[in-house]
Amino acid sequence: MRFASLGSGSEGNALLVESVSGTTTTRVLLDCGFSAKEVVRRLARLGVGPDQLDAILITHEHADHIGGALTLARKWSIPMYMSWGTARAVGADEAPVELNVLWGDESVAVGNLEVCPYTVPHDAREPLQYVFSDGVSRLGVLTDVGVATPHITSVLSGCDALVLESNHDAAMLASSRYPASLKARIGGMHGHLNNDAAAGILASLDRSKLRHLVAAHLSQENNLPELAQAAFAAVIGGSLADVVVATQADGFDWLSL
Repeated sequence: MRFASLGSGSEGNALLVESVSGTTTTRVLLDCGFSAKEVVRRLARLGVGPDQLDAILITHEHADHIGGALTLARKWSIPMYMSWGTARAVGADEAPVELNVLWGDESVAVGNLEVCPYTVPHDAREPLQYVFSDGVSRLGVLTDVGVATPHITSVLSGCDALVLESNHDAAMLASSRYPASLKARIGGMHGHLNNDAAAGILASLDRSKLRHLVAAHLSQENNLPELAQAAFAAVIGGSLADVVVATQADGFDWLSL
């Protein structure tokens, strides 16, 4: 199994996960927060075409995660997977696409991949985050969440790779030009994780198998890559170089398990 990001941040998010078993390759796109045209362009950087996607999975209905997903799915006949609440929020329940409804903690098979959706607190209708497994390794993803929960710790413990939100630095957000209402939303229990809160989740996990750690969904205005890296590195006892940062412009290149 390997994975790569097309881009991560408030302007768009998409993560490509690939599994190879024998002569069969499965590729799924987690979120599609760019226009369909831009997704195609970014996929090409990774050597993949939209016609090679087996599924598009959606975490929630916010624009930086749904973007051109329906257009892409319709144009290339790609099955879509999401919660019923998300489907209703984005109109996927009435769109001419193949819709597969997911329920929290009920795994589904997509080609060679086992996909396990899990519930999180976020200000969306029925948000899900995901763990992917090829039967050997597990990739855990947590990109939009307001606060740690015991369930998150349970689900993400023992993963071989983690893509973990580290959205903002609390002090930078507090002193930012954002209006008070937006600051409250971002920093609230259904908003986004600051660096320290994300590090707290990381510290709560069983990290005995962890090989790749990615800081994701960084705010371009209220965070710095080195601050997120330092918070994670302190937990794992490593250096800043041990933490990959998913950028808005380029995401990150393939990481293999």
